[in-house]
Order: sequence, then C-alpha cells, then structure tokens
Amino acid sequence: MSESQLYVRQVRSGIGTKPKHRGTLRSLGLGRIGRSNTLPDRPEIRGMIARVPHLITVEEVDPSTAEAKAPAKKRSPGKVAADPVAAALATDKAAKAEKAPAKKAPAKKAAAKKAPAKKAAAQKSGES
Repeated sequence: MSESQLYVRQVRSGIGTKPKHRGTLRSLGLGRIGRSNTLPDRPEIRGMIARVPHLITVEEVDPSTAEAKAPAKKRSPGKVAADPVAAALATDKAAKAEKAPAKKAPAKKAAAKKAPAKKAAAQKSGES
C-alpha cells in the first residue's frame, strides 16, 4: 500500500520572514513563489508545513491519481516544438546567433594609486 502524498505550493515570498521559516521552505523543496513539490504525508513533513502555513498551500493527493493531479512540467527552452513553424524559427535564431560577431569585453582600467593624505604627511614632518 503506497502512502498518500501532499502537493505543496509556495504562494508567498520568504523574504522578510524568520531564517527558520526560509530554511523550512528549502527543506520542503520550495524557494520561489509558484514552486511546488509533492511530498509523502508523514509527521515530519506535516510539522514543517505547520511552521509555514502562511507561505504555502497544501493539497492531499491520492496516490492512484497523483500523476493526473500533478501540474504539467514546463518544457526546457532548448527543445524544439513539434510545430514546423516553431522549429523553423528556432533554427533561424540559431543561424543568426552563429553569424553575429562576438562582442569584445571592455578592457579593464588599472586602478590609480592614491596619494598619501596631506594631514598625515604634515603631522609626520612636524613631529620629526
């Protein structure tokens, strides 16, 4: 028998919260608004959720429908779509990027040395 799952989604920012709350978000596998994670329904996970209920939303997920309930994963930008028009646009962009000349980085300027302070020099000459 598989355990039930919890679908946890971050809805508010951890900025300005206590460091322990930010650490709890990280432990839950979150870190930005909109990030989500599916976790096993165990007492230690429930305890972490109880610490940051104001920053997250929680839904119980039935293991048999877990795959249907999980949000669709975003496609990585490197993959080309099955649409032929989108594929043609992607290859055109890649060709233009190869033809474009590489930009040179600006040369670093040497740091100028500071002259000694006049007060310090005047005090040293007066003490001698």
